Amino acid sequence: MDATEQKYAWLEDPGIRDFLIAGECFYPPDAARFTMAEQRAFYDRYCAHFRQPRPPGVTAEDRRYGGVACRHYRLDGTTDAPLLLYLHGGGFVVGGLDSHDDICAELCAAARIDVVAVDYRLAPEHPFPAAFDDCWAALKALARAHAEIIVGGDSAGGNLAAALALKARDEQAPRLKGQVLIYPGLGGDMSKGSYVSQANAPGLSTADVRYYRDTYRGGGSKFAEPLRETDYRGLAPAFLVAAALDPLHDDCFDYAAALRAAGVHADVREEPLLVHAFLRARSMSAPARAGFEAIALACASLAHRGRLPPERT
Repeated sequence: MDATEQKYAWLEDPGIRDFLIAGECFYPPDAARFTMAEQRAFYDRYCAHFRQPRPPGVTAEDRRYGGVACRHYRLDGTTDAPLLLYLHGGGFVVGGLDSHDDICAELCAAARIDVVAVDYRLAPEHPFPAAFDDCWAALKALARAHAEIIVGGDSAGGNLAAALALKARDEQAPRLKGQVLIYPGLGGDMSKGSYVSQANAPGLSTADVRYYRDTYRGGGSKFAEPLRETDYRGLAPAFLVAAALDPLHDDCFDYAAALRAAGVHADVREEPLLVHAFLRARSMSAPARAGFEAIALACASLAHRGRLPPERT
């Protein structure tokens, strides 16, 4: 057993161990020391390594919505399908249409919905509110042709999705049917909870979270840190996924608690064996695959019926 294998030997799920070991070949743990161009190249190679083929029947078209570059996924045989606006993760600094292409395509097929991915501007060249403004512009443009929309995303994309839900509620349009937030960073207190207990979690550390927040430069706004909101009434129902081995874990539960206190339906699926970014391990890890399938089911339930699936027991 080499040093990398020993580093992850304590993890219970063998698929997650293999995922993390493979990831170290493409994305160094000290990536923040490198230039932004190097960081983006690392991330692009990392995503390409784990990328899966698009499912049969899914087509994708690159086009602009609200002046923003997007990719629209459709499943053959569906007409007037509800829409998921998907916002990619990457700490607001890396990622794009290709980094999450397979994830969006699989959600399109599994949930039988249209999916639109947004190629929002990245920090530090474009700090807050650039990414948020791009996502909002795309959402408003799509709402003119789609009455049934949910928003979703992973990590930084989960942050942006929650922020869009707040803005849509404040503006009273568009009327969103749901929000699907996958291990989102929502601006929680980094001095307590999972930010402390999972400070050195595999795949994402609390120091990494601090770096991404500082680079995004959105502190103080509820649209950068949705946990700063003081009134959650009237928001769309939410499905959240919390990885236990992730400093962002508690953000999910804090946000869900705030929604429930305001009378908004919110479910959290906790993944006790999983780490941040586990979506990319869905072809390697049985728990990661089950988590992805639950996400697809939540997207389908919210988009088609406007309600969350029953919580697992």
